[in-house]
Amino acid sequence: MIIRAICSDIDGTLLNQDRELSQRTIDTIQRLDKNLPFIMASARMPSAVRHLQEQLGILHHPMICFNGGYVLLYDDSTQEPQVLDTVQIPASVCQEIAGLAQGTSINVSLYQDDHWHAPQVDQWTEREIRHTKVNPTISSTQEVLQAWQTAQTGAHKVMCMGAAEEIQTLWEALHPRFGEQLHIYRSNDRYLEIAPKTISKATALKLLLEKHYDFGMESVMALGDNYNDVEMLGAVGLGIAVGNAREEAKAAAKEVTAPSIEDGVAIAIEKYCL
Repeated sequence: MIIRAICSDIDGTLLNQDRELSQRTIDTIQRLDKNLPFIMASARMPSAVRHLQEQLGILHHPMICFNGGYVLLYDDSTQEPQVLDTVQIPASVCQEIAGLAQGTSINVSLYQDDHWHAPQVDQWTEREIRHTKVNPTISSTQEVLQAWQTAQTGAHKVMCMGAAEEIQTLWEALHPRFGEQLHIYRSNDRYLEIAPKTISKATALKLLLEKHYDFGMESVMALGDNYNDVEMLGAVGLGIAVGNAREEAKAAAKEVTAPSIEDGVAIAIEKYCL
């Protein structure tokens, strides 16, 4: 196949053990043809992707945020994004999620566009700031949701962070109630990420290619590690799982490269694109 675009997950795939881009990864991606799209597809918000694009010198490339719920194109001259697609969880549903977390120590963070609303500064907020290099607005959850209900808008993502036992209990409460409507995805034992079920990284990538490029999924190499990458890895021409990926991701992929902390993405790009 001729690879005409690369689409990569970020956390657990592109970054090293320090949650940074390694020098080998930076050098490898910068060696690619500048017209070959390198599309980051992540659960992250735009600002948490943008600084990585800057390091790689690909500020003009598209991004897929919130696991496919927010797709952005960047104009070469203005660097202002064009929103290609946006899908949100209604404020009323966010309200029910927050209600189920009441009485626990769970941090319910709300994400809309490029804004992160955290209920307080705690160990979870501080951890996310370190990992994503983005600062939240500290806001009352109820005040944010009331404003969203008035505006008839909602969240691109709700992220619940807390002790493993509390997160498990919340998942058990949410899944039967919203499992048909929402992706309720445990990125690890202490993180629950919630997004609309109508979207995925695969649907977002397919839409991006249809709207902005003249080739399809069969011409894309995609890389990932987790449950939210499975559909994308199976839908593209060349799906590659990193060595640390979950078994489900490896099963969906055509190939397995080295683990993320051993520059698996760079190795795959060197093999197929350079």
